[in-house]
Amino acid sequence: MRKLAGFLLLMAAISLTPGPSHAEVPAASEVLEQSIAHHDPLELWGNARFDLSFRETRPDGSERRTRVQFRDTLDSFEISTQRNGAQIEGLMAGDECIFTLDGSTEFSEEDRDKYRLTCERLHWLRDYYTYLWGLPMKLRDPGTRIDPEVSEVSYQDQKVWSVRVTYEESVGSDTWYFYFDQHTYALVGYRFYHDEAKNDGEYIVLEGETVASGVKIPTRRSWYTNAEDRHLGDDILTDIEIEP
Repeated sequence: MRKLAGFLLLMAAISLTPGPSHAEVPAASEVLEQSIAHHDPLELWGNARFDLSFRETRPDGSERRTRVQFRDTLDSFEISTQRNGAQIEGLMAGDECIFTLDGSTEFSEEDRDKYRLTCERLHWLRDYYTYLWGLPMKLRDPGTRIDPEVSEVSYQDQKVWSVRVTYEESVGSDTWYFYFDQHTYALVGYRFYHDEAKNDGEYIVLEGETVASGVKIPTRRSWYTNAEDRHLGDDILTDIEIEP
């Protein structure tokens, strides 16, 4: 009986001993700050001049070369790109907006419509390039709503931290999910929905990192549709210069 009692006491002690604990899920604010510290440790984003060049490829075999330059993304933005055999350059500085087509500021209304040479389009291009290539730093922007709870999910066969982001109505209406490496906090991908219930929108896979002045920017981003898993294209960073 005494042996049985001793065995039962031993088993009870074992059952009360805590097993190996899983990594504690961090808060969204911690994930974001750790990710920014990984990608922009010197906090140069918004405080330096960025000069980025891209090769943008599409499944039909088409390819576009684009270069963007900016310091304060709300004040100065330049873009140079080739489209349908034409050289297009745009400059936005304060309230000033200038386009050139094959080196000329004079072009027909037909060409203006064909190549979308409008200030509204230039504003869109500024927001597009500075947002996507400025992540995760751009998640600090006003109007960004960070869900405080973080989820552990699988993304591209990798366990990651998932952070849900929405925006104030004046900023945007899409729902975004950003995925971060659990060890380095590097941004490894993200997806967005216009209407999550319909599973519309796209997801983006990030590969590699290009380092300049301590800033780590994903080298390649590949786009796919959420619903069909259809490949939409690749955007590849080919050169970067940063001047503090």
